[in-house]
Amino acid sequence: MNELVMEWVEKAEGDSRTAEREGTVGEGPNYDAVCFHAQQCAEKYLKAFLTSRSIPFPRLHDLEALLNLVTPVDPEFEAIREPLLLLNDYAVDIRYPGDFATAEEACDALQAMREVRAFIRHKLGLEVTA
Repeated sequence: MNELVMEWVEKAEGDSRTAEREGTVGEGPNYDAVCFHAQQCAEKYLKAFLTSRSIPFPRLHDLEALLNLVTPVDPEFEAIREPLLLLNDYAVDIRYPGDFATAEEACDALQAMREVRAFIRHKLGLEVTA
């Protein structure tokens, strides 16, 4: 696997750890951060896969647009469309006043992130770890 793909994976793993860690905070958890980092993990894993296949992509945070670049190359990615769509709004909206994530949304975001992460790690030939 080339160096740039591994950099995307390392960045994605950092977001995964941050989302998981914040999701376990007992007092004063930041559900917005859980959702944001879960989305970022998925985004970076999509970009890792695209990079691994030499598929160019624009600078954007839209998971559906990134997925639409992947599916012509690997239609099996349709299996993660639903969790990606769940995470999609957490790239931007959740970071600004007027929108706050709930505990349930954070839990759903973590589950969606885990599903996307496991799927793409498998596609990249990486060990699927917890």
